[in-house]
Amino acid sequence: MNLNRLLQPKSIAVFGGAWGRNVIEQCQRAGYKGEIWPVHPKADEVLGLRCYRGVDDLPTAPDASFIGVNRHLTVDIVRQLANRGAGGAVCFASGFAEASAEDSAATDLQNSLLQAAGDMPIFGPNCYGLINYLDGALLWPDQHGGERVDSGVAIITQSSNILLNITMQRRALPMAYALTAGNQAQQGLASMAHALLDDPRVTAIGLHIEGFGDLQALQQLTLKAREKNIPIIALKMGRSEHARTAMVSHTNSLAGSDAGANALLQKLGIARLSSVSAFIETLKLLHLTGPLPGNSISSMSCSGGEAGLMADTAEDMDLHYLPLDEKRRAALRQALGPLVALANPLDYHTYIWGDLPAMTATYTAMLDQGADLNMLVLDFPREDRCGTEAWDPAVQAFSLAAKQTGKAAAIVSSLPENLPEATANALIAQGIVPLLGIDDALRAAEAAAQCGRYLRAEPAPPLLVPQPRGGTTQLLDESQAKAALMAHGLQVPMSATAQSPGEAAQKAATIGFPLVLKGMGLAHKSESGAVQLNLHSAEQVKAAAENMAAHTSQYLLEQQIEPPVAELLVGVVRDPAHGLILTLAAGGIYTEIHRDSCSLLLPVQDDDIVTALRSLRTAPLLDGYRGKPAADRDAIVQAVQAIASYAQSQSHALAEVEVNPLLCLPQAAIAVDALIRLYDGENA
Repeated sequence: MNLNRLLQPKSIAVFGGAWGRNVIEQCQRAGYKGEIWPVHPKADEVLGLRCYRGVDDLPTAPDASFIGVNRHLTVDIVRQLANRGAGGAVCFASGFAEASAEDSAATDLQNSLLQAAGDMPIFGPNCYGLINYLDGALLWPDQHGGERVDSGVAIITQSSNILLNITMQRRALPMAYALTAGNQAQQGLASMAHALLDDPRVTAIGLHIEGFGDLQALQQLTLKAREKNIPIIALKMGRSEHARTAMVSHTNSLAGSDAGANALLQKLGIARLSSVSAFIETLKLLHLTGPLPGNSISSMSCSGGEAGLMADTAEDMDLHYLPLDEKRRAALRQALGPLVALANPLDYHTYIWGDLPAMTATYTAMLDQGADLNMLVLDFPREDRCGTEAWDPAVQAFSLAAKQTGKAAAIVSSLPENLPEATANALIAQGIVPLLGIDDALRAAEAAAQCGRYLRAEPAPPLLVPQPRGGTTQLLDESQAKAALMAHGLQVPMSATAQSPGEAAQKAATIGFPLVLKGMGLAHKSESGAVQLNLHSAEQVKAAAENMAAHTSQYLLEQQIEPPVAELLVGVVRDPAHGLILTLAAGGIYTEIHRDSCSLLLPVQDDDIVTALRSLRTAPLLDGYRGKPAADRDAIVQAVQAIASYAQSQSHALAEVEVNPLLCLPQAAIAVDALIRLYDGENA
């Protein structure tokens, strides 16, 4: 469907009383130049405009329509508009599929709405609609805080109230479009954003996501955005923990729904923010600078306290303070004198405050270093009680430095309220990014760097989204699980199975000592005392098996592997919302205590696995810690890919697969425990 007529209308039909009147007022206030046609069965005039009795009385098919009437009449009007060849409509009424829990007829009514619309695009139902700040076209039934712009960012939300709040921001964010999706009966976030990418006045797209819809459509959106070099960010809800249905493995505990959302957004190349304020600051930064080419930053302030805040706040972020080179040190020393300690972040003290040449030289030296984003911490006084003239030289000097070097520059206030909207707008006019709040400013820099990295990377392979499954599952025993994984290239210890303590003792010699004895048929063997290590004789094997007899009558004997460099968990779970989630974590019996994990969405490339391993806190062990040998990373990557290969081959049946631990050795990576759970009726 083509959404251009709906998004950039030259004619707007408005249905509804008070809500429709509000839409007309908003268009008139914004200076909309197109035709506005109020539709009412009884009124002759609304706000000085001729009123039409119905759809058939309109001069021609409208490009866009706002339908602010009850849900049943909404369906009738949508049908009439579609038959007339209208460009699209916003359905304001609620009581459709989103109300199905309370109203059994609601879903049928939504189906009727979709049939009535046919090929005509509709937004909603249960949504406020859209604002086109570029052309002054507002199909919006309430107040808003925005204004006309020549270019800006587009924001699409699943919550009308969230978007209403964002329009009231006083952070100088230029908004080109504001769209609400409602319950997404026909048009979802991806299709709306896809259409906005065709408008060259859109500089970045921000999505507020409560839940994912069509994942393939979302991936197609990101591919198109990549072609146009337009960054996409998301404010994704759902970080809180939700109980999972079958907590058999450690992986299920680690790979919750939010881990799946993170993995999906990362694979698609969409940077994620966790607060509305950071979301706004990131969009503002992207609007003015575009995606950052890297994650190096610089910071300047006339206070050691502010320099310390900038350094500490960035400590756990993927940002890098670029060290000063000798050329820049010499330039700074000449501008600042011998009493200032030269570093990045830089505390340039107040010696040069108000000295325009010295401040310009200082800022120019820092920006000339070549950081991807250069920040000046500057809180402005309250305009209602204080004078601001003394701050003018700092702003002027920073603006001159930015123009001379051509580097991305931002003024950051430590408190959001200490950078007034009028000042922020003036900074934007000079090409300087106004960022409100140190934490949000640095998170914006981190996200903008992620956007740059995503756009430079190779596109992700097509998503693997298995169909949802229901019913019960079966747990393969460990020997079956290892055999299935071995067929995909996973290395496991030499082993044998036994049905009694006596048979276990007899088979022990065929494996060799020392060995490990395990009771089979148990998900968590260690907790049940069903694992015995360091068995050096047949007698010890028999005694150990007899001790386990209360828990199992089946045994697995395995070659005992030498102490590893590190232990990892590698698991895959089926997430109905996101696909197959691969989790890498610190392994062993304390996996859930360590909570050191990273999740990816299958399929994955070798480089993805390497990057994920480096992100773990246990990564130094893999590199060789305190003189110990390093683990064989190539072998680890091969092992992870073997587990992923099995999971993908069983995507129709898989509930979960887990290897814990994967023993990481100097010359190998060996799985010493494996768990596979499949839906009933499926084979490994």
